[in-house]
Amino acid sequence: SCGAWESCKSSGSEFIFDELTFFQPKKSLYIVDPRMQKGVHCRFGMRGVIAENHFDGSRNSIALMGGERRYLLSHPRNCGEMALYPNKHPSARHSAVDWSNPDLKKYPEFKDLMVHEIVLQAGDVLYLPTNYFHYIISLDLNYQCNTRSGATDELREYIKDCGFY
Repeated sequence: SCGAWESCKSSGSEFIFDELTFFQPKKSLYIVDPRMQKGVHCRFGMRGVIAENHFDGSRNSIALMGGERRYLLSHPRNCGEMALYPNKHPSARHSAVDWSNPDLKKYPEFKDLMVHEIVLQAGDVLYLPTNYFHYIISLDLNYQCNTRSGATDELREYIKDCGFY
């Protein structure tokens, strides 16, 4: 029941594919390239826990299974306004700006940043394209599962302008 994933073993954690069938490694709305899927990863969050703004180098489908999480999303074309750490830095792909209390004197370009805000609730699924920026705040006790399914190149030019790839 693991879809097209040949390495699926019934003795492992693949049972999750039975419960979250939309994450099975077969072509679908959520899995664009089943060969590039890297499994399912689940995380818990407590109220107030933050995942600092960053981008991932692959497509990401996120299903919130319980609770609420607030996402601030930004197109990669805005990377110049985020004060990203440089490519070789240990926090590369992340913003140096504290998004919960931005210092606009230190990072004046941040005031021009355009974002979209979404609050995911239990049962919602969010698709993030390759290289899309996201900042996450847990609004209460919550848990989510996500999977990645390869990368696309259509937004790479923007990230390249900010020193990546």
